[in-house]
Amino acid sequence: MEPGSDDERDVDSLMGQFHEYLSKKQLKSTRQRDVIARQFFSSEGHLSIEELLSLAREENPRIGYATVYRTLKLLTECGLAAQRRFGEGQAIYETAGDTEHHDHLICIECDHVLEFTNEDIEKLQEQVARSFGFNLVRHKLELYGMCPKARGIKGGSCPREEAEDE
Repeated sequence: MEPGSDDERDVDSLMGQFHEYLSKKQLKSTRQRDVIARQFFSSEGHLSIEELLSLAREENPRIGYATVYRTLKLLTECGLAAQRRFGEGQAIYETAGDTEHHDHLICIECDHVLEFTNEDIEKLQEQVARSFGFNLVRHKLELYGMCPKARGIKGGSCPREEAEDE
């Protein structure tokens, strides 16, 4: 992240909101919470507690699982994080609030979650809801399948590995 970039300003803004929430709840803003929150806000996509713990430990090896769990709980309570469960899988988290609506493709082999948007699908969902007399308020679409690598396609890659290589 470039110093002074829009991404850095967004993270700083989210950190400010988190600190305000902690203050209202009369909770301390600790270095460990700050490391965890900053790593979470700086990450793209979805993170499990274990993945966030690994990222946070790169900066502070003394951070424990329980601290990450409690910090994510606080971030969720104040509306800065959203917890998701795909299928029977573990809880994963993504930044909430200002993010654009998106749907999910989930690989049943590697558990990678790929976010996507498709206007045709959005319009079709509205059309289907109206055809049954529904006024659509919200929806979530989760598509389960196997990524190219999991399907054994020659030269196929896993979106998770591509994201890690960047």
